[in-house]
Amino acid sequence: MEITNTQECFERLWRKLERTRCLLGGQYKRFCIRRVLKSWFGQEATDDFIWEVCRTMTLLIDEDEPVCGWDELPLPSLYPRRHRELLRSIVAVKLAIGVRKVDLKALDAAYSIVFPNSTPINVNKKRKNHPQEPNLTTHPPRTQHLKPTPYPSPREGSLYSSSAE
Repeated sequence: MEITNTQECFERLWRKLERTRCLLGGQYKRFCIRRVLKSWFGQEATDDFIWEVCRTMTLLIDEDEPVCGWDELPLPSLYPRRHRELLRSIVAVKLAIGVRKVDLKALDAAYSIVFPNSTPINVNKKRKNHPQEPNLTTHPPRTQHLKPTPYPSPREGSLYSSSAE
């Protein structure tokens, strides 16, 4: 597998990552960094290579615990950040370049092409020079108060009431 620092390569990697997830799921195997690297690179994915990718990924993700090779990965279309950092780490380690040299704009654009209706990668970034959009998750206050419907009392029309009274 040839890896380059271009958008076309990133599109291939995003698609391959999704295919690998489906493949491992069909085999009832854990979708983790180690299995992804072993299926992509075969014998090239030595323990040292996997450790280097995990170490690089740990530096990129703001978490307290280090990333391990057996950590299960979530769906790429729902939780793209971890996968973006994984692909970024793979490219950096494979090409022997710094993580900051990986073209993030091309990586994010490739994600948007491969997963057009999925969660955007940069959802936490604030928009610049855009008026604030209305919050559609809150509901407007109710103008009418619903009145409770009158229910018969338990004694009226009950199946257990005696009709001999």
